[in-house]
Amino acid sequence: MNDDGKNASSEGYFVLLGFSNWPHLEVVLFVVILIFYLMTLIGNLFIMILSYLDAHLHTPMYFFLSNLSFLDLCYTTSSIPQLLVNLWGPEKTISYIGCMIQLYFSLALGTTECVLLVVMSYDRYAAVCRPLHYAVLMNPRFCHLLAAASWVSGFTTSALHSSFTFWVPLCGHRQMDHFFCEVPALLRLSCVDTSVNELTLLIMSSIFVLIPLILILSSYGAVARAVLRMKSTTGLQRAFGTCGAHLMVVSLFFIPVICVYLQPPSGKSQDQGKFIALFYTVVTPSLNPLIYTLRNKDVRGAVWRLIGKKRPLHS
Repeated sequence: MNDDGKNASSEGYFVLLGFSNWPHLEVVLFVVILIFYLMTLIGNLFIMILSYLDAHLHTPMYFFLSNLSFLDLCYTTSSIPQLLVNLWGPEKTISYIGCMIQLYFSLALGTTECVLLVVMSYDRYAAVCRPLHYAVLMNPRFCHLLAAASWVSGFTTSALHSSFTFWVPLCGHRQMDHFFCEVPALLRLSCVDTSVNELTLLIMSSIFVLIPLILILSSYGAVARAVLRMKSTTGLQRAFGTCGAHLMVVSLFFIPVICVYLQPPSGKSQDQGKFIALFYTVVTPSLNPLIYTLRNKDVRGAVWRLIGKKRPLHS
C-alpha cells in the first residue's frame, strides 16, 4: 500500500474538524457547552447522592433514575471534555486508540440508555396499572437484574458494532467532519462501499431505538388509560407528573437519535448532524435532572430532610 493509501491507524490520529467552519462561534460554543457540561455534572451527581442518602428515595423509580444519572455523566464525559479542548486550542486531534475508545463508549452508553428508558417506562406502568402487585413485581432483585441487563446489552452490542465499524478501510483520510468519533462520521471517511455497514447501522438502530420507543409508547398508552379512569385528583396529578417527566426525557433523547441514526450518512447534511448530535450529547443530559426534580415533592422533601429542616407546608 502506498502512502496515499495509508489507514488512519498507521498515522495514529484523526483530525476532528468539529465547528471549525464557524471559527467566530468556537469561543461562544466553548462557554455554552462548558456551562451545560457543569450543569450535567452537578445535576446528575445531585440526584445520585440524594437517592443514596435519603431512605425515602430507596424505591425502584429512584434506583433507575440514579442509573440514568450515572449513565448521562459517563455519556457526556466520553465526548465533551475532548470537544472543549478542541474548541479552546488550535489542535483538534484525537488519537486512533482514543477514537476507538470514544466510539465504543458512546455507542455502549447510548444503547444502554435506550434500554434503560424502556425499563423505567415498565416501572411506571407497574406503579400505575398494577399498584397492588407493584412491590412484588418490582422487587429489589428484579430491579437489579433489569438494570444489569440494560448495561450488559449496551456494552455487548457496542463491542460488536464498533469493531465492525473499525474494520472499514479509511484509506488515509484523517479529517473527520464531526466533533467526536461517531459511526456515521467514520463511515464517511471510507473509500470503499459502506452499504453493508450502513445497513447494519440501520438494523441495529431499529432494534435498539425503534423497538424501545414502541415499547415505551405502549407502556404509556396503558398508563394513560389507567390514569383517565382514576377518581382521585391527587393520584391523577402524581401519575401525570412522574410519567410526564419521563415522556419528556424520552422525547429529548429519542427524537434527535432517530434523526442521526435512522438514515444513511449521505442522507443529511454533515453540519445538521453535528448540531443534532450536540443536542443529545450536551443538552439532553443536562436537562434530565431538572425535568425529574422540578416540582417533584419527593426530591424537595429529601433535600429538606438532608439539611435537617422541616419541609414547608406549601411544598
